[in-house]
Amino acid sequence: QVQLVESGGGSVQSGGSLRLSCGGVKTYCMAWFRQAPGKEHEAVAAIQSDGSTSYADSVKGRFTISHDNAKNTLYLQMNSLKPEDTAMYYCAADYGWNPSCLNKRTYTYRGQGTQVTVSS
Repeated sequence: QVQLVESGGGSVQSGGSLRLSCGGVKTYCMAWFRQAPGKEHEAVAAIQSDGSTSYADSVKGRFTISHDNAKNTLYLQMNSLKPEDTAMYYCAADYGWNPSCLNKRTYTYRGQGTQVTVSS
């Protein structure tokens, strides 16, 4: 059983940075999603067990996903944050192979989420 626990959310001003953490994860596909009020959830970054990463266009160049194999912890470093990045962020994990973890439609495991609020 995989239990995912996120931390690191908070409130920052536009241009600031935050680092999210998700403990208890080591699977083939691992990803960070976000969902803002009134919007559909969006996959923002994904990483495969071989370390290859992929990003949504909206965060490319600003966000970095990484995984610490020794600690079984997934990270999302978020820089140059914008008000439109405001959302509930949650990590997800799945053991199943997929040609694109970013576009994978279903993830078996998901955390409770951590709120990120960016003010202008």
